[in-house]
Amino acid sequence: MSRLSTHVLDTALGRPAAGVPVTLAVLASGAWTELAAEVTDADGRARSLGPDAVPPGRYRFVFDTAAYFAATGQVGFHPEVVVVFDVVADEHYHVPLLLSPFAYSTYRGS
Repeated sequence: MSRLSTHVLDTALGRPAAGVPVTLAVLASGAWTELAAEVTDADGRARSLGPDAVPPGRYRFVFDTAAYFAATGQVGFHPEVVVVFDVVADEHYHVPLLLSPFAYSTYRGS
């Protein structure tokens, strides 16, 4: 199981956001390096995004919300959502995204 995961929920439609392209990158030597890319499943989850072991460091998820909004017939304000976070311990990091056409929220989940 990946040590990093995400779950996207479309709060405007009241359902999981299936089909959101997501990339994972790590910051190393001042530059971002992409580690993985996935598209959220029917439950809005990216379950295998990232490695089994994640060393401490700065990571980011980039959500291609423009592609999702276009696919669902919505007009969105944010064409992408970038969530940068620090991994400080050897444990699972779950980063959900609550999404609507004009707002988003994120937090560290379980």
